[in-house]
Amino acid sequence: MSDPVKEVAELSPKPAEPPRNRVVRFLKNLGPGLITGAADDDPSGISTYSVTGATTGLSMLWVALITTPMMAVIQGMCARIGMVSGIGLAAQMRKSFPAWLAMSLALIVIIANTFNVGADFAGMSASAHLVAGLPVLLWVFFFGALLLVAQIFFSYRLLSKIFKWLTLALFAYVITAFIVHPDWLNVLKHTIVPEFHLNGHWITTLVGVLGTTISPYLFFWQSSLMVEEEKEMGRATVAARKGAKTQEITDAHADVNTGMVFSNLVMFFIITTTAVTLGAHGNHNISSAQDAAEALRPLAGNFAYILFAVGMIGTGMLAIPVLAGSSAYVAAEMLHFRTGLDEKPRRAPRFYFILGAGVVIGVLMNVLGIDPIKALFWSAVLNGMAAVPLVYAIVHLANKRDVMGQWKSSLLANIWGWATFVLMGAAAIMMFVYWNQQ
Repeated sequence: MSDPVKEVAELSPKPAEPPRNRVVRFLKNLGPGLITGAADDDPSGISTYSVTGATTGLSMLWVALITTPMMAVIQGMCARIGMVSGIGLAAQMRKSFPAWLAMSLALIVIIANTFNVGADFAGMSASAHLVAGLPVLLWVFFFGALLLVAQIFFSYRLLSKIFKWLTLALFAYVITAFIVHPDWLNVLKHTIVPEFHLNGHWITTLVGVLGTTISPYLFFWQSSLMVEEEKEMGRATVAARKGAKTQEITDAHADVNTGMVFSNLVMFFIITTTAVTLGAHGNHNISSAQDAAEALRPLAGNFAYILFAVGMIGTGMLAIPVLAGSSAYVAAEMLHFRTGLDEKPRRAPRFYFILGAGVVIGVLMNVLGIDPIKALFWSAVLNGMAAVPLVYAIVHLANKRDVMGQWKSSLLANIWGWATFVLMGAAAIMMFVYWNQQ
């Protein structure tokens, strides 16, 4: 005989979760999305945003209002693809698209990542030289060795904790923006009122900002980290990882949205800082974040200078493992061999070989004296080319019922997803139209 009291208890709504518990849950669930968003503001990205503020002033602040939801939607799709299918984005592309197309896109992403690693090593090492002295090349070797050891011998759980703490380095750029005392009403006006300048430099800079902000390596890293998180829960097989609970999807979206908002806020504050200091004082002749840090010293003082430079070191320590790791995931999933940051090197030798090769080649680029600014340029070109078909592929996969089941994209997500595809496509076309004005 049924128990009426028990039946009433089961039908009654559960008590709302206390506010403190909700906050704790939110903070505990921050992980892949936050790390991915922070890694987007790597040394090469900081250089791009610094040049943007110094040369175009506050005119591109409004772009952050558009790229934030675009990034959140695309990265959210990547997270869901990884969670629901149980495999990373590259593996899903290998299953769903012609081999020549999937392999071509994978190769472009890996080459672009490698150029980016070289540029990031140059950026963080130059910043370390500004702060602590010692030759730049010595710092390159030091950071290269440190990151190799960490990625090869540290567990995924430990790496994830380290990455989370490294995201705090980006607050250096938030603090710096307040130190320089901008006219916040003027900043607000440029944020909410879009402006567009029909000249080659402005449009080329816009393409650089878009290419740096919505980067292909983030797509693969996000979905692969979701798979890693599920492996950490003990879901060792693809079958065990397939599908997702409502709360898991909700938590993943909260994590992704937080990371993307954080990423774009940092971009916003870097452009603001360099616009109201360097740009406002006619100091447009900078080509990197190091130039910006040096130029900030007489305008904003030593503290702003040190914060700007130190922030580059922290973001490089976060971004280079993400770039090299993204290449390793792409290659491993495309070629179908064992993958995972929590695997021992002897169990996944090819995965770790590709990961290590990305770091070593980045170091060698600096030893051979390859111009980091040119490396950054070619990385942006390749990313700009790869982003367009990749965004299309992601939106397409996120709407396939045989892949996503009940977790297909919503109408609003699809609107933002296709808008991102159109914007990135237009940016790629403009990049070639204004090629001679790079």
